[in-house]
Amino acid sequence: MSDVKRRVLSIQSHVVHGYVGNKSATFPLQVLGFEVDAINSVQFSNHTGYNVVKGQILNETELDELFCGLESNNLLQCYSHLLTGYIGDVSFLRKIAEIVKKLRSEESKIIYVCDPVLGDNGEMYVPAELLPIYQTVIVPLADIVTPNQYEAELLAGMKISTESDVWKAVDWFHEKGVDIVAISSSDFGQRGELRTFLSKRNGPRFALNIPKQGTSISFTGTGDLFASLFLAHSYRKHPDQLGYVLERTVATLQAVIKRTIAEIPEAMLSGKEAPNYSQCELKLIQSKADIENPQVVLKAEQIK
Repeated sequence: MSDVKRRVLSIQSHVVHGYVGNKSATFPLQVLGFEVDAINSVQFSNHTGYNVVKGQILNETELDELFCGLESNNLLQCYSHLLTGYIGDVSFLRKIAEIVKKLRSEESKIIYVCDPVLGDNGEMYVPAELLPIYQTVIVPLADIVTPNQYEAELLAGMKISTESDVWKAVDWFHEKGVDIVAISSSDFGQRGELRTFLSKRNGPRFALNIPKQGTSISFTGTGDLFASLFLAHSYRKHPDQLGYVLERTVATLQAVIKRTIAEIPEAMLSGKEAPNYSQCELKLIQSKADIENPQVVLKAEQIK
């Protein structure tokens, strides 16, 4: 694939310390052969789980200025992909829609991968006003979406209580025009497992059970990592290989989490000590080999 254009314009959050947003997505994409041009929707000292967060928020005017610089230098046709993640402002999100349309006018084959970062575990952590814009404006522009279960519920406007509901929600995305839907995590695995789902419009569907790795600590940046890995592995793959794409994505994600857990003190893992967020940051650099060559153990099941 060395002769294939592989350059991602990635618009999402950035932290100085740790791995979320663009910090979680850029390194894996680069390791897998993609150039990454990053625009940071926010630039924070660290993720918001820490006691103190300092930094700046990019507004839609500043986003437009950066994008106009790319356009003025005739760089828009360079991109094979647009990747978006955390966005916390209505006007900024509307500007994303303009950017998608402009990129497509310059490069019709560009693939838009939307990770609709809205919340998790029943809690929204962006303003509620963003939801209808995602539903009516952003999702219909996306080629690939990678929501978690809660985000899929919000977007599809339905409670997902059964696996049948999962596919109903997936169909909502397909009806909006999305080609590939990857539900990055759900509660429908067996005991001690998560379950991820994958569907191509008018094509195959897959599910894969993911063992929960034994800790009560919640890791940040895993959704951002999932989206970037899925983007990389899905590029130029035949639809029949989508199960393979999901397997490789999950294999790397599991390896990164396992390596991260291995370096966390036992007292913290057992709950005897409060989490030290710095020690819980994803061990991405140490997982370079697992990004380059994932060791697939968990197999995707094709759903009839």
